[in-house]
Amino acid sequence: MSVKYTPVQWNNNKYIYDAVMLLGVALFLYIFLYASPGILSHERPINPQVHNARAFGACAFSMLTVILCIGPLARLDKRFLPLLYNRRHFGVMTVFVAITHAGYILDWYFAFSMSDKYEALLFANTSYGQLSGFPFEVFGIFALIVLIVLAATSHDFWMKFLSPPVWKRIHYLIYPAYLSVVAHVSLGILQDQQNHVFTVIFIGGAAAVGILHLVAALHERRADHAVSAQDVAWVPVCDVSEMTEGFAKIKLLANGERVAVYLNDGTLSAISNACAHQNGPLGEGKIIDCLVTCPWHGFQYEVSSGRSPAPFTEMVPTYNLKLEGTKVLVDPKANPPGTYVEPLVAPKQEAVA
Repeated sequence: MSVKYTPVQWNNNKYIYDAVMLLGVALFLYIFLYASPGILSHERPINPQVHNARAFGACAFSMLTVILCIGPLARLDKRFLPLLYNRRHFGVMTVFVAITHAGYILDWYFAFSMSDKYEALLFANTSYGQLSGFPFEVFGIFALIVLIVLAATSHDFWMKFLSPPVWKRIHYLIYPAYLSVVAHVSLGILQDQQNHVFTVIFIGGAAAVGILHLVAALHERRADHAVSAQDVAWVPVCDVSEMTEGFAKIKLLANGERVAVYLNDGTLSAISNACAHQNGPLGEGKIIDCLVTCPWHGFQYEVSSGRSPAPFTEMVPTYNLKLEGTKVLVDPKANPPGTYVEPLVAPKQEAVA
């Protein structure tokens, strides 16, 4: 069975997203190259090529740090969800910045080597048995290779060709790549740093990534602690009075699946919380024109059937609901993807003054 390649579909959101990123990169490089020398207070003059390499390296590290902060921030506060949209564009741009950094390094430090500059990069320093002077270049090489692989496979074609589980596992390599970047910087430039402004910024950025992921994990754990151990009984979700028109209440089921229960025009419907595209959190999206819109990449589903509007073919499972007074309960057994379920009419609620 073949998978058809579809070119990137551009829209205004993508243009704005990329324009803001380009502006941010340009501003970062300008500040580092022309405003920061006085701030960094280099103890000795540095070559322009070296300064350029440091500028692009610092920019790549900062971009990668922001990318890894977006996920947990979006889990903690829905106002950050728009940043998840087209985050892969952010990653691809980071790769180009990192390659530029590597190009400056190769063209300056190894251009005059008697050996090929690529061979010299790998074999000029082999002091693996000591911490001081450790060949930190290997960490940078590993991180760059991983980033290139992730950028090359970022298109939806590869996700469908490899299957979502395999594609997701490959893209989890972003975490060891980031750790490699941290090791690359720690054993490299920080060993020669006379001014500690950059050191503080570097440590703060790396710490922010770790702390945000830990806080987000604890937040998810607290949200899931009330899950019932029963597999068959109907699972209580919430009271209708707690629901907001156009938005969902998310419930974790005993089997580990999450269901999103929506209040839509006075009726109740439930679908899987996992988008068929990349398992994005559908329940964090809003109903627009009777369609649930995934906050990650904008995929849409009809709330009562779990089907994407034609000509799209994506489908997600639906769930049966019932009411006990004003209490909403969900059947933990999912219907096959794309199964239509008649919406329940929600009890009328008195307006709160």
